Amino acid sequence: MKPFRERNPITIGAVGLTVIALTLLATFFSDDLPIVGGGTTYAADFTEAAGLKPSDEVRIAGVKVGKVRTVALDGDHVRIEFRVDGTWVGDQTTAAIKIKTLLGQKYLALDPQGNTALNPGTEIPRNRTLSPYDVNEAFNGLATTVGQVDTNQLAQSFTVLSNTFSNTPQDVKSALTGLSSLSKTISTRDQQLAKLLGNTSQITKTLSDRDAQFQTLLSDGNLLLGEINNRKNAITALLKGTKALSQQLQGLVADNASQLKPALQQLDRVSTVLQANQDNLEQGLAKLAPFYRVFTNTLGSGRWFDMYLCGLLPPSVGPINPEGCSP
Repeated sequence: MKPFRERNPITIGAVGLTVIALTLLATFFSDDLPIVGGGTTYAADFTEAAGLKPSDEVRIAGVKVGKVRTVALDGDHVRIEFRVDGTWVGDQTTAAIKIKTLLGQKYLALDPQGNTALNPGTEIPRNRTLSPYDVNEAFNGLATTVGQVDTNQLAQSFTVLSNTFSNTPQDVKSALTGLSSLSKTISTRDQQLAKLLGNTSQITKTLSDRDAQFQTLLSDGNLLLGEINNRKNAITALLKGTKALSQQLQGLVADNASQLKPALQQLDRVSTVLQANQDNLEQGLAKLAPFYRVFTNTLGSGRWFDMYLCGLLPPSVGPINPEGCSP
């Protein structure tokens, strides 16, 4: 066999790059590999997708068991393929698209039923699937419908109806009169209602765009509550210890009341004296600093005192002290 160092380096480099590329592909698409990828792929037919997207969760009894792989149109219905791992799916299983958050995110909910396992090649038919009612689309449709209604004609219709029933009993007449007033109010507020519904649609879109931030906020709130719950025992022990300490302090004060009372009285007298002489204490502290400075200078030249005697000899002595000094 030819030694490795004698082989063509270009061929070796090409083989190495190919192996690296295949390894990266296997890593990214490991779920789709027949042996490495886990789980079983099933399919279900729905009348509409209802906002479900690939990679959305698949849940059974609220527990995540897989994810949606594809959502595609198949003739007059929608075919949804999903993969589940570590769970049993029966031949009478029902599937429903449900709302995960108030902002419109969905997930696929399964209800495993039946006595035998579902064949992965058999789709869950439409009579065992259910799509949710989309609130966002309802609001958008309401705004469009209101914009197309002739409110003036509607108000005239209610007015004619009220006049027709004018000779009816008072209760019916009052109800129709109020209905006519309501129709007139709606007619005069046509633009405001259209603007309100338009703003509602815009708010709904903004909340939908902020779905990730809301999910993060709720997730962080759950983590905070979970940590507080984990610290519950420590907080309880702290409160019990504080209560026991207060009881011990109360007992200590009660047992030593006869000794503490005179001590507190003396302390009160001392504080009163100090307060009465506060000015003197401040003056003494202010004058103490120059004294310490002079005292330090006196002893600063060695183990002796530096002294200066003035006025020991009078000026009459002559050459010894001709000028004298003043103390």
